[in-house]
Amino acid sequence: MPVTSETSVEVRDLTMSFGSGGAGRRPTMVQVLHDLTFDIGSAETLGLVGESGSGKSTVGRILVGLLKPTGGSVRLFGRSVTGADRAANFAAVRSRVQFVFQDPHAALNPRIRVGHSIAEPIDIAGKHSRRDRDDRVRQLLELVGLPRDSADRFPHEFSGGQRQRIVIARALSLSPDFVVCDEPVSALDVSMQAQIVNLLMDLQDRFGLSYLFIAHDMTVVRAIARRVAVMYAGSIVEIARNADLYADPLHPYTRALLDAMPRPDPTRIRPRTIPGEVPSLLAPPSGCRFHTRCPHVMPRCRDESPRLLEIAPGRQVACHLFTAAETTEP
Repeated sequence: MPVTSETSVEVRDLTMSFGSGGAGRRPTMVQVLHDLTFDIGSAETLGLVGESGSGKSTVGRILVGLLKPTGGSVRLFGRSVTGADRAANFAAVRSRVQFVFQDPHAALNPRIRVGHSIAEPIDIAGKHSRRDRDDRVRQLLELVGLPRDSADRFPHEFSGGQRQRIVIARALSLSPDFVVCDEPVSALDVSMQAQIVNLLMDLQDRFGLSYLFIAHDMTVVRAIARRVAVMYAGSIVEIARNADLYADPLHPYTRALLDAMPRPDPTRIRPRTIPGEVPSLLAPPSGCRFHTRCPHVMPRCRDESPRLLEIAPGRQVACHLFTAAETTEP
């Protein structure tokens, strides 16, 4: 997607490493993200999918300032939040960027009433008087489908789905433009998942929100995302529009994820899991990180890491099945 004035998030060559080690062991650096590049447009939802441990949540935490990346650049609403002026620029956009956590029970203090939890960001920002703040809290509760008197109750008095609505209300308290949703429905049952996804879509239509929607469930992502980025072992292997990716996945890993989706047709026999195991980031395989599980391995896959290339408008893939033609052209 080209960068325009309507682009909310621009990520270029993003890398992230963590120190690993312990008593009596030499510390080593583990690279959990490797050269990620993508954009999120205004009022767009980008789905970020992949198996557990692929680095999805790390990306989300970097975009909201909870982690500082090792390399690369991130721009939010045209401001760089990874350079020398990182702190000042993040302060300027912080109210425009919010986070919805996976576990709504853990995201709420059980000893604090719901209204106080929602009001905390408003108090910190100092944008409203106490009376206006209380009115704002009750408006937010109604906005997410909860009664106004919910403000006086404690988190344990609500169901899991209702608690997630509260977390969403808190994320909306400062009227953000961009929200990272880190597996916001994975802890809910199927019917409640649909309700929360519909709520997020309604809020996007109403307020023009941009989302990074992180998930491992391809069915949920299909319902909400305009475009989808597929991650494997710290790298993005494919980015495509929703309809294109689900109709014609290009990367072997994307095809494997879609093959593993539940199907309503009991006569169709499909694999339930992807063969092999996710490689350890402590000792990732050389070349393409998926080559140890890929059914289409070529010699170069073991030695050369493929680049994410645009092979059609809005279609990017990192696979030697598609870069072979590029290297043989005169």
